[in-house]
Amino acid sequence: MSKLKIAIQKSGRLSEKSIKLIQECGIKISNGERKLKAESSNFPIEILFLRDDDIPQYVEQGVADIGILGENEVWEKDKKVIVISKLGFANCKMSLAIPKDEFYKDIQYFSGKRIATSYPIILQKYFDSKSIIVEIEEIGGSVEIATGIGLADAVFDIVSTGSTLLMNGLKEVEVVTKSEAVLISNTALSTEKQQILDRLLFRFQAVQNGNGNKYILLNCPIKSLDQITKIIPGMKSPTILPLANKEWCSLHSVVKEDEFWDVIDQLKAHGAEGILVVPIEKMVL
Repeated sequence: MSKLKIAIQKSGRLSEKSIKLIQECGIKISNGERKLKAESSNFPIEILFLRDDDIPQYVEQGVADIGILGENEVWEKDKKVIVISKLGFANCKMSLAIPKDEFYKDIQYFSGKRIATSYPIILQKYFDSKSIIVEIEEIGGSVEIATGIGLADAVFDIVSTGSTLLMNGLKEVEVVTKSEAVLISNTALSTEKQQILDRLLFRFQAVQNGNGNKYILLNCPIKSLDQITKIIPGMKSPTILPLANKEWCSLHSVVKEDEFWDVIDQLKAHGAEGILVVPIEKMVL
């Protein structure tokens, strides 16, 4: 039986989160530490550990069938691959930054300026869209020091917290785009490998659905049931169970993780009590 070859970053937070996602799908993998590849003992995949900026090329060439990497690397390498889905982790911004003492009014500030970056293609497309001419200085790393050593007037790089910019005397002035981890695929998968990918995508989706939702249980007065079911309607309809007290019932439903604090405040306002919020490991819709 064929195995689906999946490329992931060999080290770093994105690598850790990619492995965690695969393991949360019930897929067992051998220890890939300090190795270039690992195999699963219970699912037909082989994992290749690569540099993230090499993944688009390997997927395009069919060395790997699919890959998990930052969306920014897909844009920058501009290879013939298919972005199958966004994965909801490794979120970041790609921003322009200038020395903190510089006055900044608008994007025209950069006209004629020299900008250091590891992402020249993304940056050039951005300024082309603005009809602004800039000089791009491509460097492989340590972009933040470029202004301090006189290499450039500004920098363009990935920003997570902004602390690295501050440490190097810079301030963020324009967010060019936002990126997150994505799953990409070769454009010519065999039928057998596409079937394996479909099974993997089903598991990924179940894990993502679970991570983005909470299971909520509560007791509420019967008279408030209509209002409460409007607040937490559930996937189709909430589960409602009778209690010994005939004027009360138990209600079970699902609520989005980023909404549940606001939802709980509303539920309490309608008399809900004994509210339990439980993590969901997986959710199949």
